[in-house]
Amino acid sequence: MSTRIPSVSAKVNMATGTWRTPFVILASGCLIAIIGFGPSRTLGFFLTPLSAANHWGRDVFAFALAVQNLLWGAGLLFAGMIADRFGTVWVLCAGAILSGAGLALMPYATTALALDLSAGVLLGFGLAGCSFVIVLAAFGKLLPAQWRSRAFGFGTAASSFGQFLYSPVVVLLIDTYGWQQTLMIFAVSMTAVLPFSLALATPRAEPKKQTPVPAQVAPQSLRQVLAESLGNRSYLLLVLGFFTCGFQLQFITVHLPAFLVDRGLSASVGGWTIAAIGFFNIIGSIGSGWLGDRMPKRYLLSIIYLIRAAAILAFIAFPVTPFTCLIFGATMGLIWLSTVPPTNGLIALLFGTQWLATLSGVAFFSHQVGGFLGVWLGGIVFDRTGSYNAVWWLAILFGVLSALINMPIVEKPVARPAAASV
Repeated sequence: MSTRIPSVSAKVNMATGTWRTPFVILASGCLIAIIGFGPSRTLGFFLTPLSAANHWGRDVFAFALAVQNLLWGAGLLFAGMIADRFGTVWVLCAGAILSGAGLALMPYATTALALDLSAGVLLGFGLAGCSFVIVLAAFGKLLPAQWRSRAFGFGTAASSFGQFLYSPVVVLLIDTYGWQQTLMIFAVSMTAVLPFSLALATPRAEPKKQTPVPAQVAPQSLRQVLAESLGNRSYLLLVLGFFTCGFQLQFITVHLPAFLVDRGLSASVGGWTIAAIGFFNIIGSIGSGWLGDRMPKRYLLSIIYLIRAAAILAFIAFPVTPFTCLIFGATMGLIWLSTVPPTNGLIALLFGTQWLATLSGVAFFSHQVGGFLGVWLGGIVFDRTGSYNAVWWLAILFGVLSALINMPIVEKPVARPAAASV
């Protein structure tokens, strides 16, 4: 039987007659997002014990996680291309194995270089392979167009549930078994990605002229779509705005637990704050996917970035207490990864789904460059000044700028000859 599948709708109909029903595809992708994303969101809880055990300043741990974010974004460029060209399964499996190896080696990292290789290089490339971005691209290929925005929302919400689930668990595990054993437990858990990845198998390449997209969004080669996208003003504005998302999220994820301990709060407050972000982002991501079908996506993105800037300003302006931390976590959670569904939705609208993983990977690289700077600057600024204030204010400024940057985006498919060659 041929493995060439004629169309998105036909793919779903074919999958419905087998074990790979649309529900199985969606559920398996969400579980991968939970398992693959959850442990990486808890690494901030290892900053203090790992640094103390090795007599490091916070800049050493921060640099390793900054490298992780940069290589996560860079690796996703290639992971997306491989998934689009050869299918999703091998990319997800390789990512899970690399992530597990990185987590397993972190307890044995007694030098800065060893930490850079384990938490930075291995975990960075691993996250690229089993990233929720790869999962969302598979959803775009395997599920019908009318499900797309909501599926993006559910997939993003699942990654947030991973953050919600793992954040209090990591505090409990560290208190019970120690931070070294906790990292080993997380490493073993990554193997669960392997069986679930089978449900997200995509064809090696989409056949020419058989994908049911508008005529002006005809299939293209990788070189053609990269040249077209990088010359498209709306796409460049979208990618530039996504930088801010990474800067804010990674700075908060890595440095917020230590920031709260510096303010005299317990580690558990940090755990529940990060968990609150994860829980409320389940609501926010699903809501963002729903709103993306009912309002211009560029306006939705601008509103999200403005609310983020206002939330951060309010958080640093008032005294830090357990109550204000939970309020901040809930507010940020509603808009945490809610940028992802409209961002992926805009990319699919502009260029179609043939190279969705690739173009989402380019956008995510910008996100991770922002994450690299957010994490690294957080460590450097604190070690130089004893405070995170300068980075908090920079996060506010970037939020306002990104709100403005997204406004001129044009939401319509690119004009392209219908007979474009592959």
